[in-house]
Amino acid sequence: MNRKRGLPFAAAMVALAVLVLTGLTLTGRLGGSASAGVRPLAATAGCAKSPTLASGTHTIQSGGQTRSYILRVPANYDSNHAYRVIFGFHWVGGTANDVDSGGTDGYNWSYYGLRRLADNANNSTIFVAPQGINNGWGNSGGQDVAFVDAIRSQLETGLCVDTTQIFSTGFSYGGAMTYALACSRPTVFRAVAVYSGANLSGCDGGTQPVAYIGLHGLRDNVLPIASGRALRDTFVRNNGCTSQNPPEPASGSLTHVVTAYSGCRAGYPVVWAAFDGAGHDPGPIDGCTCGGWMTWTKDVVWNFFTQFQSGPPPSSPTTSAPPGGGQQNAEVVGSQSGRCLDVPNSSSANGTQTQLYDCSGGSNQRWTYTSGKQLQVYGNKCLDASGRGTSNGTAAIIWDCNGQTNQQWNVNSNGTITGVQSGLCLDANGAGTANGTKVILWSCNGGANQRWSFRS
Repeated sequence: MNRKRGLPFAAAMVALAVLVLTGLTLTGRLGGSASAGVRPLAATAGCAKSPTLASGTHTIQSGGQTRSYILRVPANYDSNHAYRVIFGFHWVGGTANDVDSGGTDGYNWSYYGLRRLADNANNSTIFVAPQGINNGWGNSGGQDVAFVDAIRSQLETGLCVDTTQIFSTGFSYGGAMTYALACSRPTVFRAVAVYSGANLSGCDGGTQPVAYIGLHGLRDNVLPIASGRALRDTFVRNNGCTSQNPPEPASGSLTHVVTAYSGCRAGYPVVWAAFDGAGHDPGPIDGCTCGGWMTWTKDVVWNFFTQFQSGPPPSSPTTSAPPGGGQQNAEVVGSQSGRCLDVPNSSSANGTQTQLYDCSGGSNQRWTYTSGKQLQVYGNKCLDASGRGTSNGTAAIIWDCNGQTNQQWNVNSNGTITGVQSGLCLDANGAGTANGTKVILWSCNGGANQRWSFRS
């Protein structure tokens, strides 16, 4: 199969499960400057020159440490041709060599089966397998994202790279690292594929669109499928897709179901592939509880990546302004309740939590959406995520306007209002519709209690 099986791998999987279930943090905040995530659109420095990198293991300095990665350059490499790049991240306890070699399945499963498909497509792709610290991707202080930035810089200097065709994939902890890159480097990675992942390596940013495919097993006993759904939903939201509960196979069916979301912004699809049978495994095979290189997953991921043409994706989508374009002094009305976003008792005290209440036209229900993405009331108070919170249940309060990101909001074409800092939706607590229902932040789920309209 694709991995080195046996007790060391099993023990590593159990250890990861314990860490997840007990809530121990595996990561710190991601670091790196914004400039590190900008995708250049010109030919890279390595084009039209003799290559300075070759297939094999390479070392590089990053964050004061010597890190390593394995590189696979196409056999017929041509420095006048800009190549696609796919990063492949290993699982907890795994190694870069496991990804590169394909483990016990060898070449057929190298880079989760993608290398063989690329070679069959005229050696079209450069592959990279980074090595994690202690065989994991804790990403403390953003060190693993910075490591990837360093690799990418070295590749673009030494080889001819198509900077609009950079992709990432990984299984388990490697899937978590791939998700972290999608969050923090959305203008670098054109698309990502996450096999059986969870939010273990952080999600710095996490509000911009990236083409996303998630694959997860119903019977995953290491990282439950709910964790994969949560990662998927980040990009359902970011990519503007229509929220839905995609179909999944019945337990015991030993089959898989692949669903492409509808309504996504042009160039930013989201696909969800759920399977029954193999548990925590990137290579499930229909009809059994086994896995191997004959899996359907390699073809689904390869087809997802190769649908994108060379060149920049469509311009990053912008959120829509309220009707009339930056509506002044408007009511913000809950679609489900028909009631207004209200400051209780016309209070102007910092920290007052907003609520739903019958629309009255009062100044405590009149909001202005500014060019700075603030929702102002009374002219000097802003809708604010209490305590700069980014977790479900954070209170939506008013506070003196200060320009911080917890006071900035995206007003989206689907009626949701999302926090710039958190990515969470403005939500009527418990889908309540009664007067006095508290307004909070919650993961976007497509519910009517998370949709709002502006009314003069």
